[in-house]
Amino acid sequence: MSQTAVRTNWWVLVLLSLAQFMVILDVTVVNVALPVIATELDLDRAALTWVVTAYTLCFGGLMLLGGRLADTISRRGVFLTGLAVFTVASLASGLAGSATALVVARAAQGVGAAMLSPAAMSIVTTTFHGSDRNRALGVWAAIAGAGAAAGVLLGGLFTAGPGWEWVFFINVPVGVLVAVLLPRLVPSGRSGRSSGKIDVPGALIAVSAVGALIYALVRAGDTGWGGGSTPYLLAAGLVLLVVFVVVERRVAEPLVRLELLTRRPVVAGNLVMLAASGLLLANFFLNSQYLQHVLRLDALETGLIFLPVALVIGLGTHLGVRVVNRFGGRPAVAIGFGLAAVGAVLLAQVPASGNAVLAVLPGFLISGLGLGATFVTATTTAMAHVGQHDAGTTSGLINTGHELGATLGIAFVSTVAALSLQGGPVGGFGAAFTAMAIVAAVSAVGATLLVPAGRPPATDGPVFAH
Repeated sequence: MSQTAVRTNWWVLVLLSLAQFMVILDVTVVNVALPVIATELDLDRAALTWVVTAYTLCFGGLMLLGGRLADTISRRGVFLTGLAVFTVASLASGLAGSATALVVARAAQGVGAAMLSPAAMSIVTTTFHGSDRNRALGVWAAIAGAGAAAGVLLGGLFTAGPGWEWVFFINVPVGVLVAVLLPRLVPSGRSGRSSGKIDVPGALIAVSAVGALIYALVRAGDTGWGGGSTPYLLAAGLVLLVVFVVVERRVAEPLVRLELLTRRPVVAGNLVMLAASGLLLANFFLNSQYLQHVLRLDALETGLIFLPVALVIGLGTHLGVRVVNRFGGRPAVAIGFGLAAVGAVLLAQVPASGNAVLAVLPGFLISGLGLGATFVTATTTAMAHVGQHDAGTTSGLINTGHELGATLGIAFVSTVAALSLQGGPVGGFGAAFTAMAIVAAVSAVGATLLVPAGRPPATDGPVFAH
């Protein structure tokens, strides 16, 4: 490959990473601004919940369809369409003057993100080859982790500075820049898979199943696992997943080829992503709540605590890439989840009062370093073992796992730390961090057994590893 082509590929990665950064940023950036948004738009608690949930539901629920569209129609075309929807919806979110307008705009953001994200990841995996692909996926993994941490920081900066509207307005110039430059670097054309038909029944069932599960997990964080409609939504989601498998076995061109779900690397990568994103977002949620409600930091001070964490996550992904390229995914995931467990044990000692830097940062940084490496393992394990014709679908699966894991992690620790979150003793935070340490330790053992031994293959054809 010529030097010009190599430079072009890395510029493609930069642009795609900018777009993905916006998508991940919007998972957490709103949380810090919510109190100010509630005051200025006169939102009640239900409306505030939907400002967050509308984005998560549409993003997580539609990603399998977005990945399938990228494989079937055009990776570049689906990406640019999703980018346009996301950018316009971001502008509409910043201009919203009522609860209804903001929730609708946030839902539209989620729709755009569900098209943009899996299409972008599939472009990355089909543009790069061999060890370069592992490095590119390492950058992608860094965006997944550091973007969420940066969201807390930027949420605090914008809320304390020009106003909450800028948590959305910042997406507009970035979206326009990527939309203008990317078509010059990525060729158009069909992805080359199948006849272009979309499995509509499968898509509807998948959206309903994932949507029900995500909404159930969101509700579990508020009402507990047995409260309200949570158990019924969980049951409905699981039943719909069974129906989805039955439907996919019978259609000629399924939304997700079931053979893909029987490959050990794909299953391992998705489970690692589920655990990693659950632990990371639970860390963000608990630490943010502890810093603001126990140590009484404001939004900006809380965001500044998250800045070094974002940097350390990037360092973790860089080291993870080096370990994966040299030794394979097993040691990377074992060390990564092991560090996450150590960090959680340190955080379990958080005091009722004290210095935020001393009480939170050591454990938070150690966890971030380790989880950065696990994100690399998740993406390289799953994506390096599929052919180009399945890149979009597999990236849709990985991104769905990220959203499900994040929602599950927050719901889990919300239940454990419920009393502390309601203003009770600080012990609830300690119990939640202890539970996270146990989950991380179990994940370290389970993932080490499940992730295939050896380095990811350097080939780019369809690899059938079981």
